[in-house]
Amino acid sequence: MMARDDILRLDDAGLSAVCELEFFKGTGPGGQKRNKTSSAVRVSLPGWSVSATDCTERSQTRNRACALRKLRLELAMTHRVSPAQPPEKMICALSSAGYPLWLAHLLDVFGENACDPRETASLLGVSSSSLIKTFYRDPVLWQRLQQELSRQGLPLLKAPK
Repeated sequence: MMARDDILRLDDAGLSAVCELEFFKGTGPGGQKRNKTSSAVRVSLPGWSVSATDCTERSQTRNRACALRKLRLELAMTHRVSPAQPPEKMICALSSAGYPLWLAHLLDVFGENACDPRETASLLGVSSSSLIKTFYRDPVLWQRLQQELSRQGLPLLKAPK
């Protein structure tokens, strides 16, 4: 089985080669194109219990690209590696191809420091408010972190002002 970071470094063609792809008819608005063609895509990563689906576009190619991106983000948010390797830089654009790998490293450090924003920020050389703002700018990440902290009985993060 490939390592998480190696999977996150793969381009779409490489990731598609190691994933199971399923195409099906999407539902919802979009007219005949969506309802008559198998443009919706579900991708799953064998051995990792991670999958993602997308049917937002009329194009199967674009839906596959979106589903692969969602799969990378899901893998980055759910699978921790120890010892943690801090991200090379403290900021990465949400739209960057390297964002899922960067996020995985950031969450590894956060998890290794008992989900303590002060300790994590100190280790990364930033303020805790900067770290929390970094988490907050990704709405899916923010919600997942809050759910995980709540599940562990840890204090929730306060939204930045």
